[in-house]
Amino acid sequence: MPRYDDADFGVPPANPPGRPALVSRRSAAAGLPIPSGGGANTVEIPTTRSAISDAAALMHNLSLSPSMKERRGSRNSFGTSLPIPRSPRRSRSRMPGGPAISQDILVSQVQDMSKEKVEKAKNMAFAFDIDGVLAHGTEPIEEAKEALKMLNGDNELGIKIPHIFITNGGGKTEQARCEQLSKMLEAPISTEQFIQSHTPMQALSEYYETVLVCGGEGFKVREVAENYGFRNVVHPKDILAWDPTISPWRSFTEEDRKQAKPRDFSQMQFDAILVFADSYDYATDFQIIIDLLMSEDGKLLTRAKDPVATRIPIYFSQGDLVFPTNHKGPPRLTQGSFRIAIEAQYKALTGVDLERVVYGKPERATYTYADEVLKAWMEELHSENRLPKNVYMSDIIGGNIYGWNTCLVRTGVFQGKEGENDAHNPANFGVFDNVLDAVKAAMRKELGDDFQFKWNPKVNPVLHGDGASAIE
Repeated sequence: MPRYDDADFGVPPANPPGRPALVSRRSAAAGLPIPSGGGANTVEIPTTRSAISDAAALMHNLSLSPSMKERRGSRNSFGTSLPIPRSPRRSRSRMPGGPAISQDILVSQVQDMSKEKVEKAKNMAFAFDIDGVLAHGTEPIEEAKEALKMLNGDNELGIKIPHIFITNGGGKTEQARCEQLSKMLEAPISTEQFIQSHTPMQALSEYYETVLVCGGEGFKVREVAENYGFRNVVHPKDILAWDPTISPWRSFTEEDRKQAKPRDFSQMQFDAILVFADSYDYATDFQIIIDLLMSEDGKLLTRAKDPVATRIPIYFSQGDLVFPTNHKGPPRLTQGSFRIAIEAQYKALTGVDLERVVYGKPERATYTYADEVLKAWMEELHSENRLPKNVYMSDIIGGNIYGWNTCLVRTGVFQGKEGENDAHNPANFGVFDNVLDAVKAAMRKELGDDFQFKWNPKVNPVLHGDGASAIE
């Protein structure tokens, strides 16, 4: 058999005697390892979508035998809350950017002469999606570059207007993603203003110790999970290195083998499954996830007698079915399709609906966390830890639910004609050809039609207060 014990790899047993107190969080009454109690650094936000899978409404029931139809259905007993960090993490490094010292002095003088407009500028903020708003895959949208320059101080006041990034993308650390975006969009982007789909999931490290983490390119999600504080992170490729036969249609290269960390996984008890990003090996991820969902209390190579009572929880970082890319045709399938497939497989094999938890937009938990990030970024820019009154968001469903001003752009999934709004999820502020047009419209509304979107290097602070903005 191509399985190996821990001793073969020279590592201690995965679960030595005296298993952590995490076991006490397993609820015998509920039958599910529901997070409860939380920790000092987490806060639990009520979920806004049901934990019951969508698969039942999207598949036929020919795979269910009559006897299976009578089996007990899932309860919505976990997923009633989404733990998020109590406060945003602090950045390890600050992205470069900002005006030169000499310009700083001039900016300060201009702002002193325009205090009313400055206060209005500090009372507005933007929350940007990335895919379809700022970029298509790895290709930036040119108007987005100009919009970010304007918000970073290239405007008549030289003022930085708070803006954060909320994306359902993921698969790598926040720092790596911010470095990539900064280069692509030619704008400084700090981890302190950035939220990707799995960023709030760092709170789960206070609930679970041994987790299977799936998705993304290579082994990058392992680094993400370890940075979040998970103590025992297992990647599906680790399990393949231990037993290649576990996935008949596997994709496993020599490079994978070099980076894998095989152990005797038959002796390990998993606490949860975390899907951080889109799968790069559907066959293997499907198989191992289903194996664990149907196992006895999270132990591989076992099968539970009851498909609900000892099932470990599974968390998905976001629920989008499709997303815009640089493909010239319709939007491409993303993590939501992977989730629905898991739900359908589980339903077909067990006869019961899978309970799961979905983070990301448009979940209220993501927006609650965004509030904290935005307040912290306001403090960074303007030494005021508060939430600006007027927030403009490019994600329509979540923004509408949360009471923000929503701007729909035609560079994303929505491709409506001029003058048309989305019939099902209309933007409450307006529809625009691109993000630059949306930002300009919002700034005109808040700062006046005469607001200039470029910084004038020849500005005269003395004359500026009387309406003359430049030295001729």
